[in-house]
Amino acid sequence: MADALADAVLAVHAAYIAFAAFGALAWLRWRFAPSVHLPALAWGVWVELHGARCPLTQLEDALRGAGGGSSRGCIDRTLSAVIYPVGLTPALEHALGWGLLALNVGLYAFALRRRQTSRAMRRASPR
Repeated sequence: MADALADAVLAVHAAYIAFAAFGALAWLRWRFAPSVHLPALAWGVWVELHGARCPLTQLEDALRGAGGGSSRGCIDRTLSAVIYPVGLTPALEHALGWGLLALNVGLYAFALRRRQTSRAMRRASPR
């Protein structure tokens, strides 16, 4: 049971990382998205730049330990390789943090342009 919970935490962790990386695009659909995404992004960048351990990693480790730590199911094998890549150095973590920030600056610029274009098209269209 603990291994299944650890797998669930790992899946949530992967979803969080995907949201931190690409959540700016949610602004294209939902006006409130930045209020949810920006804190997630800030936390992700902070963790990478400071070499901190995410609480989700700590929870997963505790659950794996409670389950005997021997589970290497499909979810664990697949997502662990993405979330915890082999050879992750502090320099690479810094690069990932700055890259995450730069990616989101670009995505927010793209989303802002799309929102402005959409707004201008709505104003120009006859009603």
